[in-house]
Amino acid sequence: MKKLLFCLGLFLFVASNLSINAQNIIDAEDDQIGDHFYEKSLAKGKSAMPYPHLRESDVVWETCIWRTVDFREKFNQFFYFPTEDQKDEGQQGRTNLVNTIIKALRNGEIEVFQDDELKIPQDAEKVFADLEKEIVNTIIDYDDWGDEVGSHEETTRKEFHSSDVFKMKLKEYWYIDKQDTRQKVRIVGMSFIYDELVTKGEDQFVDSRELFWIPMNDMRVRNVLAKMNAYDEHNNSFERSYDEIFISRYFDSYVTRESNRFNRTVASYLTGQDALYESQMIEDKIFDIESDMWEY
Repeated sequence: MKKLLFCLGLFLFVASNLSINAQNIIDAEDDQIGDHFYEKSLAKGKSAMPYPHLRESDVVWETCIWRTVDFREKFNQFFYFPTEDQKDEGQQGRTNLVNTIIKALRNGEIEVFQDDELKIPQDAEKVFADLEKEIVNTIIDYDDWGDEVGSHEETTRKEFHSSDVFKMKLKEYWYIDKQDTRQKVRIVGMSFIYDELVTKGEDQFVDSRELFWIPMNDMRVRNVLAKMNAYDEHNNSFERSYDEIFISRYFDSYVTRESNRFNRTVASYLTGQDALYESQMIEDKIFDIESDMWEY
């Protein structure tokens, strides 16, 4: 009797496996989705996880830090590429960080501000009018002998390209939560640095300026970032969203300012190698605070 039950169970087990494998083979005929062998849809419906509630009385120490992320550094290049987000040019549907924010701003999904205090709203129409506008240039005319004989005006239309954005600024707060006595960080603002080519007469120079400030505590912004994955050169199946990158601090940067009595930046009192040493000293000071709490 036992042998009969064993044989019956073995038969049912083998039959179920054959049925599953046969079903997989049948379904595989319908799994031709675009240029990939399976549908990558997890990021499309993804939303950012809200930050845990933090009480004012739980923050026993905090400091404000401004830092710069350079997209030209090899580790940060996933922020910069691809500079064009056209899906028909072999970019695998990815969009760089700047174009992700610009597209969300055009669609009215997010709002931006003029200052890093995030108090003065910036009108989206004014942002795009400033980024894309007609510029009147005065061109000096010369004769065959190289003498100036007059001038004329030429009107050109300036177009915004994300490839002209090589850096971004982050404003963040480092704090210690007394509930678990751990040091934590919260990014509250982000701004892009736009390198604009300016022509004055015969002279041309690059003018670097902040575009606008993006509230990183706003769930609308975080949901936009959560739906777009950045390229991972080690494993395409393990691509992180921009929101996950900021939360896990998967980027390289350097400190340009800390909250201080003079309200000044590092570049205002140090330059060159000394400024780099000062930036690293600020980083070390922040990380040492948590370990110093346990010294007696």
